Amino acid sequence: MNLKPSPLAPPCFPNLPEVKGVQAATHAYGLYGLPATREDAFLFVFAEGTRTAGVFTRSATRSADIDWCRAALAQSGGMARALIVNAGNSNAFTGYKGEAKNAATLDALTAALQVDKSQYYLGATGVIGEPLEDPNHIGKDVPALVEKLSAPDWEATARAFMTTDTFAKGAGRTLALDGTRIALAGIAKGSGMIAPNMATMLAYVFTDAAISSPLLDRLLRQHVETTFNAITVDSDMSTSDTLMVFATGASGMAPIE
Repeated sequence: MNLKPSPLAPPCFPNLPEVKGVQAATHAYGLYGLPATREDAFLFVFAEGTRTAGVFTRSATRSADIDWCRAALAQSGGMARALIVNAGNSNAFTGYKGEAKNAATLDALTAALQVDKSQYYLGATGVIGEPLEDPNHIGKDVPALVEKLSAPDWEATARAFMTTDTFAKGAGRTLALDGTRIALAGIAKGSGMIAPNMATMLAYVFTDAAISSPLLDRLLRQHVETTFNAITVDSDMSTSDTLMVFATGASGMAPIE
């Protein structure tokens, strides 16, 4: 969308640090019309042993992607190898067709990465109630995404899941922990349908710290209450609200249990 930037927009996208153990790619699926004029999806792939935690919308009308992420977290015990998110279609109110879209995407990821599907996470944002005509619309280009994987272009990934946002949103920092350099980077989207009782938007945070899944989950739930859950824009809760954090452990630090 070509919307006038918010007066609150920063002058430029921040310079986010490299997070070890993370690769990413963006792709134009044409979810905003053909010919594709913008990139509208991203794929992140994580080092083996990456831990994750997430909080999601409490709406009873949540998307099929939310249902999958909750199930995957339980099945995998908080392990992660990939995250794929698209804009333009939220996969909410899509019934069995939405589940078919997820199944096809997960099959494509499994074929490309050869990892159990419980370690893959899905996200979608955009139009509600319109299933994709082809359930394999996202899955069919997963091989192309995998071929493009490299160190993340944080601004490109932040732009790829914008909907009504007027600017890309990201933040990051580095710190020393017991003499080891640790990096954190996060991207977020959201400008409407934002109300408390969840993460209030789609946001993904990445770090190369080594943190156990139970501790990561506890920290996320503790701090979401005074951050994302303290925000209201229009008092509407989205079908797709997601906040996930991924810790690759690739910094080399001793694991925090």
